[in-house]
Amino acid sequence: MKQNLKVMGEQANHVFNQNTKITQLAKSGKIEEAIQIFSGMTRRNTVTYNSMISAFSKNGKIDDARQLFDKMPQKNLVSWNTMIAGYLHHDKVDEAYQLFVRMPKRDRFSWTLMITCFTRQGELEKARELFDSLPHKRDVACWNVMIGGYGKKGRFVEAKRLFDEMPARNVVSWNLMLSGYTRNGEMHLGREFFDGMEIRDVVSWNLMVDGFAEVGDLDSAWEFFEKIPNPNVVSWVTMLCAFGRRGKLLEARRLFDQMPSKNIASWNAMIGAYIKDCQIEEAARLFREMPKRDSVSWTMMIDGYVHVGQLDNARILLNQMPYKSIVAQTAMLSGYIKNKRMGEACLVFNDIAARDIICWNTMIAGYVQMGRMDKALSLFKEMGQKDLVTWNTMIIGYAQIGEMDKAVKIFEEMKIRNVVSWNSLITGFLQNGLSMDALNSFKLMTHEGTIPDHSTFACGLSACANLAALQVGKQMHNMVLKSGYVNNLFVGNALITMYAKCGRILYAQLIFNDLDEVDVISWNSMITGYTLNGHGKEAVQLYEQMVLKGVLPDHVTFIGVLSGCSHIGLVDKGLKLFKCMTDIYSIEPLVEHYACIVDMLGRAGMLYEAFEVVRGLKIKANAGIWGALLSACKIHGNLELGKIAAKKLLEFEPHKTSSSVLLSNMQAEAGRWNEVENMRLMMKENETEKQPGCSWTEVRNQLHCFQSNKPMQPETAEIYSTLKALTSQIKNLDRISDDFAYPLDNL
Repeated sequence: MKQNLKVMGEQANHVFNQNTKITQLAKSGKIEEAIQIFSGMTRRNTVTYNSMISAFSKNGKIDDARQLFDKMPQKNLVSWNTMIAGYLHHDKVDEAYQLFVRMPKRDRFSWTLMITCFTRQGELEKARELFDSLPHKRDVACWNVMIGGYGKKGRFVEAKRLFDEMPARNVVSWNLMLSGYTRNGEMHLGREFFDGMEIRDVVSWNLMVDGFAEVGDLDSAWEFFEKIPNPNVVSWVTMLCAFGRRGKLLEARRLFDQMPSKNIASWNAMIGAYIKDCQIEEAARLFREMPKRDSVSWTMMIDGYVHVGQLDNARILLNQMPYKSIVAQTAMLSGYIKNKRMGEACLVFNDIAARDIICWNTMIAGYVQMGRMDKALSLFKEMGQKDLVTWNTMIIGYAQIGEMDKAVKIFEEMKIRNVVSWNSLITGFLQNGLSMDALNSFKLMTHEGTIPDHSTFACGLSACANLAALQVGKQMHNMVLKSGYVNNLFVGNALITMYAKCGRILYAQLIFNDLDEVDVISWNSMITGYTLNGHGKEAVQLYEQMVLKGVLPDHVTFIGVLSGCSHIGLVDKGLKLFKCMTDIYSIEPLVEHYACIVDMLGRAGMLYEAFEVVRGLKIKANAGIWGALLSACKIHGNLELGKIAAKKLLEFEPHKTSSSVLLSNMQAEAGRWNEVENMRLMMKENETEKQPGCSWTEVRNQLHCFQSNKPMQPETAEIYSTLKALTSQIKNLDRISDDFAYPLDNL
């Protein structure tokens, strides 16, 4: 009998030791070793299963935890609570609640766990429903959870009402109520509550210091810090971080040196303050003096070196790091990618044993930035678990290199999309000149129930501007008004451009005047809008207002205002502005600026002056400059300069016949028919397949696209027939001359 008892005791002791090992290994993150011990155990008890469930959930294997829970031969109350706690740890509220409902028996801890689940997710109504349905007397923990949940959401009235109803309060209750005020920046209410607190501890004082620090009131933070009866290390670190965040390095260092005892967090806080202020050498000096370092210390220094561009020092430190940290490795990875050192980035990436999703996304984004979509796709396919960032990055990557078919394919493969996914696709279409596709995507997005944000509206309005789709643009403007983005700067600027390009310059002006704040893009949009609509004088006047208000013009500003001067013949003003651009604002002229000057001189008949500008260019002329000169030569009948301009233009646009046609017309006007014939023969010999002409029109808020020489378009015959009938009626009514009707008769 004694022998049997001894054996049973030894077995129980062995199981206890094995359970303890599983728990210790789980805490150290050595889940595989824990699994190995569990699998090798011949005798297991409920504690063994509970320890292993906890080990799985704490190490990110919540599905494995659930499988083991379901296989348990016997479950006790701790088993159920452990599984619910695991779901809570992973923010899986629905799964936790389903398990809670199935529980054969619950204790106070079960109820508190479930209420905590709901409050963490912000589902306060569900939490309150559970709280109110507690079958036994509520303990202080449940009250505290509810007060903390209300306070976190800034629902102070409900939190205070519940606080006042509490049958008994502890210091945690008081501090949770106080933290609701301080963490939401309600420092007036917080101070009032603090003064009336029946129980205070050092946490209460620390909350006040941190609250004032967060709202930028360092004087009040310091006042409270000095009054703390017995400040702990958290008090010192809180004040130290407050000084560091506000760039008060001298005060922070003085406080650091005065600390009676320093823990790793205080050293890290001071190092972090130096790094934020880009004082990397001071941070490194302090790092070397640290008696003990943790993962945060190493990662912070590596990230600091990366931030200031000292990648070699960052790599040396990473190599010296006594243990691998994926956060530090990812920081190093980002640094190499930012500096386009993809070879070294790849080495770091390959060295990461257990890659997380951030690491994968960082590497994929690096290849996307370099335009290496082949490499990005290879990693994308190799990657196991993907999140929305992964998919969206691939869409952006293909859009950037103009492969919208592949971007659409990735988009269509997504099981879940968010507003960023749609914005990436719409922006891609817009960047690649596919405005119709951009608008169609906007329409599909709203039909699927995704709510557009400011970026979506800005892109959609830009597409309307490109297509001059006024009615669709107005419809989108109404959506903007309803969604509350009317004062968003990006959306406002897009509205200005849309109305201006659709010929509604007064609407554009109203939007500009109504914006709460404007930036240089707003001014540029309005100036360019005036120019596009032939209001050059107003463009110049707006530029002058812009300068008077202290807004610095940029390259785009001068392109707009110089074009305005060109359109209304303000040559002297234009030349003065051009000189001002370089002499006062130190803006180096782009080829577009020179094109404006050439166009301006050419329109004024100063062809040779314009030609001299082109000859004296410090940068290479483009098609825009030679095209402007050729158009001016056509207007003023200068055939000799026209020939030169046409020849140069053909070098830039060999497949376009517009310059040859223009020159041919000039030769015809001059009566040089032999040259006309030669030019037409040359055009015929060099004729290549041209992109068919395209136009669009709005009917009932729908955009319809028409291409020339495309007889298979739906209802083409019916459209032409209707057009001829309308033309006939117009002629009969004698509303227009036969000369105008002639082209319609020949459709």
